[in-house]
Amino acid sequence: MARKSNAETAANPGRLKQIALTYKMTRKADPKVGLIVAGVGIVTFGVFLAIGFLIGHPVYLGILGFLVAFLGMAIIFGRRAERAAFGQMEGQPGAAAAVLDNVGRGWSTTPAVAMNRNQDIVHRAVGKAGVVLIAEGNPNRVKTLLAAEKKKLARIMPDVPVHDFIVGTGEGEVPLKKVRTTLLKLPRVLSGPQITQVNDKLRAMGDLMSNMPVPKGPMPGRGGSARPPRGR
Repeated sequence: MARKSNAETAANPGRLKQIALTYKMTRKADPKVGLIVAGVGIVTFGVFLAIGFLIGHPVYLGILGFLVAFLGMAIIFGRRAERAAFGQMEGQPGAAAAVLDNVGRGWSTTPAVAMNRNQDIVHRAVGKAGVVLIAEGNPNRVKTLLAAEKKKLARIMPDVPVHDFIVGTGEGEVPLKKVRTTLLKLPRVLSGPQITQVNDKLRAMGDLMSNMPVPKGPMPGRGGSARPPRGR
């Protein structure tokens, strides 16, 4: 019990430090985030408390209002932190790789399986949807890289679905903040053992590995919260 208590005590400062770091990062891109989050909490609590006085149960509605206000503040802060994080990463080489690191269980990702001297990059993700090639850079140049990778994959695994898209804000491109949801929406066609076989073949094929720059700082996680990206 003592060990558990000590572990929890040690973990709390880490969580508080992470929240503070996320808030500082968000405030740089969104100076009004503190006022907006506080306003949401105050208004929500005030509404519930007013209803409580009207119906004669200010204590119960006050407690409920406090909980709902806290939840609302957390949701609003999470969304604005996510928007700020993606805004800072947008356009940086390797930004898509940082997002892919947080796709979730069932996906294995390999950054920079192909790139050129202009820092146009192709990343690869493998999951139940098959193989997904995610490109970032000049749309005209990365199409050549994508075509070469797809041709290579077709030679060693012709029966495995290969999807590809380009990260960007242009027509037909996928915004950085939608990379994860785009992958998760793809149809699931491979089983667990099949995914293992695909990964084994890809490892045998080998990849072009590069020390490309990957954006640092807190990353949005699942559920709207913000957290730092996992280390490589």
